[in-house]
Amino acid sequence: MNWPVLRWLVTLFALLLTVPAAAHPVPFSYLDLEVHDDAVTGRVRAHLTDIAPILGIADPQSLLDPQVQAARRVEIERYLASHIAFENDGFARAEWGPIAVVDENEALELTFTIKGTPEGALALDTDLFTTDPNHQTFVNVYEDGDLRQQFIFSDASKPKTYYRGTTAGAFAVMGTFIPSGVHHIMIGPDHILFLVGLLLLGGSLRQLVTIVTAFTLGHSITLTLASLDILNPPPWLIEPAIALSIVVVGVDNLLQRRGEGRDLRAWAALFFGLIHGFGFANVLKEFGLPQEALGWSLFSFNVGVELGQLAIVAVVGALLEVIRRRRPAASGWIVTIGSLVVIAAGGYWFVERVFFGG
Repeated sequence: MNWPVLRWLVTLFALLLTVPAAAHPVPFSYLDLEVHDDAVTGRVRAHLTDIAPILGIADPQSLLDPQVQAARRVEIERYLASHIAFENDGFARAEWGPIAVVDENEALELTFTIKGTPEGALALDTDLFTTDPNHQTFVNVYEDGDLRQQFIFSDASKPKTYYRGTTAGAFAVMGTFIPSGVHHIMIGPDHILFLVGLLLLGGSLRQLVTIVTAFTLGHSITLTLASLDILNPPPWLIEPAIALSIVVVGVDNLLQRRGEGRDLRAWAALFFGLIHGFGFANVLKEFGLPQEALGWSLFSFNVGVELGQLAIVAVVGALLEVIRRRRPAASGWIVTIGSLVVIAAGGYWFVERVFFGG
């Protein structure tokens, strides 16, 4: 047995296990802007779990108390004003509306009005809640009642500009949503661990391509169905099912390692890909896009998920193959220990999501 290789493998999987793979809320905040001839109106929405640390509040649920909201309102407004730059700090002079509780008591929303509208272009920048490196702010820009532009800001984003009277073309939409798809799968340890579990047994290039293609087909189908509101299982059902899919893949690996059963990884990838697709769709729905804006957005987000998936498969698959060739004796132990860690992680997430609402 090659102990250095095994220690490295266990450490890698343990790191995934320690990363929270909870269901909603995802690390997003939202900014909707409506451009008028004499003003810009809009709303800012942020999850309680993002707002509470900024205010030094230990229990995010306490923000549901109207008295707490009233006591901390000025701090909330000051934070938003200092982290959203809009036409030369326009948010500093915004007129703020009342605080509302939204998203099934998971978020707070504030409306605002800014008098006066600059001619030609609106410049926008935001760095909300960047203490979480995975946090993003999604922006919808409306004019004349129509969605004209979408932006996604992270801590590394540069200022964005909306040109009045224009509508984002296909390439602009792709430039926004392809990186978002990549970002989502890269911050989703449950999706990553499912893919890694499928790769542990190795196989020919043709086998691996078939497995990846099956997973792609499965989640593309349900991502589309859910995004178009044709089929929408609730997150409380989908998120535990995703965790359970990880357990099943790990158990199947151990059975095949013992010579029991056939290699059904491609079928498992297809079936469980259908479930993972609903998980991806829940993120896309968080953007709040109207039906008419879903076409290129949906396509681009899915392309981003595929690119992220292929990157994971390429790196992990190549790494496992190198280990197998250089340390053939460790190959079986990689499958066994790796699968046990996959089962442990999936089981942990399943229990967390079913019994603790994670």
